[in-house]
Amino acid sequence: MATPQHGIFAQGTRSHYYLELDLRPGSDPSAVGRALAGLREPAVTAGGANIVVGLGPDLWCALAPDAIPAALRPFETVEGPNGRAPSTQHDVWVWIHGAGPDILLDAARGVVAVLAPVADLAQEQSGFVYRDSRDLTGFIDGTENPPIEEAATVACVPDGEVGEGGSYVITMKWVHNLAAFEALDEADQEAVFGRTKSESIERDDKPPTAHISRVVIEEDGEELEIYRRSVPYGTVEEHGLYFVAFSADLSRFEKILARMFDTTGEGLHDRLTDFSRPVSGSFYFAPSLQALAAVLPANDDD
Repeated sequence: MATPQHGIFAQGTRSHYYLELDLRPGSDPSAVGRALAGLREPAVTAGGANIVVGLGPDLWCALAPDAIPAALRPFETVEGPNGRAPSTQHDVWVWIHGAGPDILLDAARGVVAVLAPVADLAQEQSGFVYRDSRDLTGFIDGTENPPIEEAATVACVPDGEVGEGGSYVITMKWVHNLAAFEALDEADQEAVFGRTKSESIERDDKPPTAHISRVVIEEDGEELEIYRRSVPYGTVEEHGLYFVAFSADLSRFEKILARMFDTTGEGLHDRLTDFSRPVSGSFYFAPSLQALAAVLPANDDD
């Protein structure tokens, strides 16, 4: 049985840091493997930080050509009549989360230093848990998540399939227009989300353009679940949500985005996209611990 990366499910951390890197031209897979192996070093992981590694489709194909999940592919730009989700696909994604921003900054610097021989930093973003796990809009985030004891079933490729124990990952940075959203009264804000603001109870009268009306999808009586680990980020001038989700099936992400941006031809889009826009989008694969170990050189003292 393959073991997922533990940091995907680790709870209780309030500080988060995300790194996205591009391989340097000419970097060979063996050099990449040696660099990634350095993420196990104490200088990177000290201080109780959790580290999750995701690899872009092209890189994982080069590192593990016999362990490529059939659905793995790069993020493609989503163009809808009322907005777009741009592709900014990178090669390596590292998510670090822990007790405080000081620990994470040290760990993030360590990760970039370890990968410097083969990859350049393309994007970095710090994030944080806001109040009682709310988005900056004031609504609770992740209400639709499965219970933690069922999260691995939702997030990980099943045993016996290629890529077992690994997860498809989507990352998107969303920029909020809080001034416009906060200009709505609370009833209109709840209509945007389809939930009550204080207790996150689904509203019976939610419109078909409400956020949960568009992203909660059922097929053959079963919900197409994903496991969200998003957190807010930002400053006074720019703020929003760094969206992260894991799934056993990459197509679930694509189906959700199609309904959000109305590429399905229904004539309905997610009203939340009137107040928040994505500025990045990538797919990664977070291999199981065994699959990672198979492509990372062992330490000399192992």
